[in-house]
Amino acid sequence: MTLSNDIVLRPRFKIELSTDNEVVLKAFEYTKTTQSEFIVSRIDDHVFIKYPKIKQHFWSPQLHLEITQEEKDKSIILGLFGPNPTVWTLFMFFHFIVACLFLAFGIWTYTNISLNNTYSIQLAFTLLMVVLWFVLYLFGRLGRAKGKSEMQQLHNFMNNIINPYR
Repeated sequence: MTLSNDIVLRPRFKIELSTDNEVVLKAFEYTKTTQSEFIVSRIDDHVFIKYPKIKQHFWSPQLHLEITQEEKDKSIILGLFGPNPTVWTLFMFFHFIVACLFLAFGIWTYTNISLNNTYSIQLAFTLLMVVLWFVLYLFGRLGRAKGKSEMQQLHNFMNNIINPYR
């Protein structure tokens, strides 16, 4: 699996299989009992693969697979790599706060410009929000880079399970 240099913090992929989705889902369920390297959980057509708590760090990735039936004897896996959902929610919350503050400071700056008042402090805060957004983005990219080898291990684990069904 190669990760491109696109602006993507949560890489996605799609794989077509030549078997029924229930067969693949049962294969993932079987691995829960036969290995201890990863935690595998299934909810309906969704499979989550993640590291045990003892091996996790802040940016540890997890792999979310949605295995759906396309036609008879044909299924599709839609995969999504990402950090723990709690970490991702916190990360998106920070982005939301920075965006709201950017808008508020931008309106404040515009108002002061319209009223012919000084606006250097307001403009500085507006530009600071842009800088903070870039810092958050770089923080996310660094987190993804830190978890890249773990993403590769998750992908290899998934491939070992689905290779007989390709």
